[in-house]
Amino acid sequence: MSTDLQEQAKRHLWMHFTRMGSYAHAELPIIVRGDGCYVYDEHGKRYLDGLSALYCVNIGHGRAELGQAAARQAEELGFYTNWSYAHPPSIELATRIAELTPGNLNRVFFTSGGSESVESAWKLAKSYFLARGEPRRHKIISRYLAYHGTSMGALTATGLPALREPFEPLTPGGRHAANTNSYRWQEDRDPLWAADSIEEAIEFEGPATVAAVILEPVQNGGGCFVPQDGYFQRVREICDRHGVLLISDEVICSWGRLGHMFGCERFGYVPDMITTAKGITSAYAPMGAVIAGDHVAEPFLHGKEIFNHGFTFGGHPMACAVALANIDVIERERLCERVLENEGRLRALLESLRDLPIVGDVRGAGYFQAIELVKDQETKQTFSHDEAEELLRGFLSGELYRRGLICRTDDRGDPIVQLSPPLIAGEEQFEEIEAVLRPVLSEASERVGSWSSLSRA
Repeated sequence: MSTDLQEQAKRHLWMHFTRMGSYAHAELPIIVRGDGCYVYDEHGKRYLDGLSALYCVNIGHGRAELGQAAARQAEELGFYTNWSYAHPPSIELATRIAELTPGNLNRVFFTSGGSESVESAWKLAKSYFLARGEPRRHKIISRYLAYHGTSMGALTATGLPALREPFEPLTPGGRHAANTNSYRWQEDRDPLWAADSIEEAIEFEGPATVAAVILEPVQNGGGCFVPQDGYFQRVREICDRHGVLLISDEVICSWGRLGHMFGCERFGYVPDMITTAKGITSAYAPMGAVIAGDHVAEPFLHGKEIFNHGFTFGGHPMACAVALANIDVIERERLCERVLENEGRLRALLESLRDLPIVGDVRGAGYFQAIELVKDQETKQTFSHDEAEELLRGFLSGELYRRGLICRTDDRGDPIVQLSPPLIAGEEQFEEIEAVLRPVLSEASERVGSWSSLSRA
């Protein structure tokens, strides 16, 4: 069976974001089972899922009740569309979400995932202003290194050159402003300068042409950039001053990841729209949503006005049933509170690694944390492209996996190790993470030291 799966995968499966040539003479990692915070490969080896698969299995693996909810719904109504029709699961889920969101975010437009949610939010912003008689407002402001998805509109908002360049020309109308990575700032820089850079971008483009600003509560791309105190309050003021909609991209940061149902609650702001996906079903079914304020929906509630957009599977009844069961678990097991109670322990173990020369910065919020790796702690010197390639893909990624820890190593900004465990994780899992990270990062430090010695020889 194992050999068959390997052969079939290599012959037929096109994996996402994967250098498939890397597996021409190596075994693919094939995950066959999950239980709680752990997954198992085809050989029966257990791994601590320190990334919740991809920041999404929030309630942990093996929750049969979510599958049972889908099965019950399949018996009742396996599928019907939300195009000019409705069905009970989508109505119930939209109502449940509206009860949980802050402010007047009461209108839910369902999608199949994160990129679709971002794409839909930008299109909704454009349509909103068109309906209000402001057709020139079509542009979107996002941040450098931010990841907002891979569809053409979402890719315009994405601030990662390596992901954008192969698919240019992109959807026009995107502009990028500074992110909040204060580790790389000059020490005397105004703590709210990154927020002010958004206003500069709006003014440069012309406020009458800008529809929306899209920001994650904690930015994933680059490695868990947290906002400075007052950052989102300043951005909210800027958006209001220029009549621009604020979209909180919470594809990762909602459903307990930061210790709140929605990440904007952690940082005390109310956006005009929230984009969500991943943890809405804990990835037991593909689903996403745009949650819009009543004022955003208002122009479309009269006469012949229409938001001329949709997806076949948006609000799929079985996915809605899974999402409702998932929210039940989050609330019943108080997983938001659990994250807030335990995030200090997770952060403390990561902070304890600062004695290793390769650890430059530790940052993040809730169960969404990153370690930035450096060549020199004192100067914050980072790695060259070739050095990062050797460090991350040549050693760290494979060694962490070999020792039983699934996490993310990434160099789309400066090199990082990223952790995002299931919300049910606790002290036992934190100790396992530390028991793998410390020796592996220690060896990585020694390797980096040997590079420096060779360069001086």
